[in-house]
Amino acid sequence: MLGLILLAAILGLGLFMRASARAIWAMLALVWLGLVIAHLPVAGLAPLGQTLGGSLAGWLGLGVVAALVLAYRAMLRAIRARAIDTTVAPAKPGQFSGAELDRYARHIMLREIGGPGQKKLKSAKVLVIGAGGLGSPVLLYLAAAGVGQIGVVDDDVVSNSNLQRQVIHRDADIGLPKVFSAQKAIAALNPHIAVLPYQRRLSAQDAAELIAQYDLVIDGTDNYETRSLVNAACVVTGKPLISGAISQWEGQLSFYDPAQGAPCYACVFPQAPAPGLAPSCAEAGVVGALPGVVGAMMATEAVKEITGAGQSARGRLMIYDALWGESRQISIRRDPECAVCAAPKV
Repeated sequence: MLGLILLAAILGLGLFMRASARAIWAMLALVWLGLVIAHLPVAGLAPLGQTLGGSLAGWLGLGVVAALVLAYRAMLRAIRARAIDTTVAPAKPGQFSGAELDRYARHIMLREIGGPGQKKLKSAKVLVIGAGGLGSPVLLYLAAAGVGQIGVVDDDVVSNSNLQRQVIHRDADIGLPKVFSAQKAIAALNPHIAVLPYQRRLSAQDAAELIAQYDLVIDGTDNYETRSLVNAACVVTGKPLISGAISQWEGQLSFYDPAQGAPCYACVFPQAPAPGLAPSCAEAGVVGALPGVVGAMMATEAVKEITGAGQSARGRLMIYDALWGESRQISIRRDPECAVCAAPKV
């Protein structure tokens, strides 16, 4: 029939011109209305209706069917939109969205963490110094745990030799500043948290100012100078510090917090090691999985500290020997004569 051919032609033309669905339906509706009018029992319209074909009842029926189809599609879109809003709609400040509750369900089930502990993680601010071997697992596990704000400090770029152990970076990230590579990986892992990248090397002029903005500091750097600088800034600002180190097959970590009676890093390591005594990973090598083990332990200590779960590593130097599969702990105490954290003598 001529009327159906006309509707089909309009539909085909609209699709060919890539018109919007709304525009196509509007044109079809106008043509349908014209066809209905042409079939009305009005003097002078009968020949036009006969030429176009069909009947008034047929065209009205076609309109009803089309209206039902459109109403059904609109209902489906509304249902889908409602489902999406329930899943990913941003939560109110201090509250969890449905997606976050599902994501952190295994944490919330733990009586040591529960809902209150997960809320503490959400409101926590943790600064990670170094996005390398130790920083990689620390950042990934803090992000997965739901720490609300994570700052990452590093002035280096991703290189091919990093990828053997620095698991937060990818081959496509080679040449990219590590802080931005880490930020990208964290955003892909957990979009519910904020990541603040600081592409720079800490200095004595800005370390304390930056650290003062965070609740907890995690140091995964690979040189004594930076560790000492971070420790001094943490002592000045009263911030707790989790610090780790790795070399070859062995790693260590501790929780330094003189504000709570624990030693600071300088209490245990007051001087830089003699040349050759503590070679870097570039000089001595390191097994790829070792920073994953130690970094995961550091992230666990951070989660415990934030939520108040278990016993922290304050006053203990934890050592892991991957080659022989051994772990041991050494008790460490605050040095009353420490040049960094000792109270000034009156």
